[in-house]
Amino acid sequence: MPAPGSAAEQQGTRDAALPSTADQAGTAGGAGVPGGTETDEYAYDMYYYDDELRYAEELRGGPFDPDADYEPDPEYAATLAPDAATQRRERVGPTGRPLPYFPVPGPVSEHGPAKIIAMCNQKGGVGKTTSTINLGAALAEYGRRVLLVDFDPQGALSVGLGVNPMELELTVYNLLMESHLSADDVLLKTIIPGMDLLPSNIDLSAAEVQLVTEVARETTLARAIRPLVQDYDYIIIDCQPSLGLLTVNALTAADSVIVPLECEFFALRGVALLTETIEKVHERLNPNLVLDGILATMYDVRTVHGREVLARVVEAFGEQVFHTVIGRTVRFPETTVAGEPITTYASNSVGAAAYRQLAREVLARCRAE
Repeated sequence: MPAPGSAAEQQGTRDAALPSTADQAGTAGGAGVPGGTETDEYAYDMYYYDDELRYAEELRGGPFDPDADYEPDPEYAATLAPDAATQRRERVGPTGRPLPYFPVPGPVSEHGPAKIIAMCNQKGGVGKTTSTINLGAALAEYGRRVLLVDFDPQGALSVGLGVNPMELELTVYNLLMESHLSADDVLLKTIIPGMDLLPSNIDLSAAEVQLVTEVARETTLARAIRPLVQDYDYIIIDCQPSLGLLTVNALTAADSVIVPLECEFFALRGVALLTETIEKVHERLNPNLVLDGILATMYDVRTVHGREVLARVVEAFGEQVFHTVIGRTVRFPETTVAGEPITTYASNSVGAAAYRQLAREVLARCRAE
């Protein structure tokens, strides 16, 4: 039997919230989960076309007027399940909870000091880099100054912003290891006004070994970016998919953590270990560190599996789960090839709207702190 409060016990608590094999084999729905109908997909799309975004996209039920209360075409309304129509009127979001209002933020008269966010999950392929790029771009779109820090030796964040890591002479690795360099020597401008980048490449993988013998090795990144805090409103660190020394550096430098979580069965299983690491960093290195929230990503409303996993994530983490949910779309891989955020590549897409809503939710949470 695992010791009380141990990682194993926490893992069991999280696992208990996951759907069992028998649950997955059942019919669409389950307790609190809408049936797998076209209605749910329609409602998910409509969720992001709110009156702040001023979109007038042609969706299944006819043109959507963002300035009016939505009423579907009568013929289409006849195909709606009564509970789905009620959900729309009551503004229930994809997580199954009442949807708060996240207003469009006003301009700021001055910038800084920055809130530092670590985008972290030890599992790869869950949307960390995509979320870092697009949350940053959406915040910049709302007039905030944003710095993105590529803290993954794979350099995916740099590639996603059109930078070839192999052609870089200076990266965040040099900033960490060469004390005579300043951040200005490494900073790159992006195509998004107000959003800058500290790039990375494979050289960063050597830092994990070289930092082992350094004094205060866990605070190396914090010291490196400290001079930049007054110049930005948000600094977002894209962490590598591990819980090694680089990730601990990111957590030590950060004010808060966002955990992107893929809506798949196994994605939830490692989160207990991550939250335990966050708690240890909070207790031993960074008492200001908090968990900002769990961000559900790669959500496919058409599948029973995706809906059930999202429901269990909310069951396990409650209000720590962001109301914004990032769905699957072919646009995200396309933006990587294009080297730009979805907010510019496909500005009117549901994916762009989702990240704008996430930016508004992040700003609203900051105001509430």
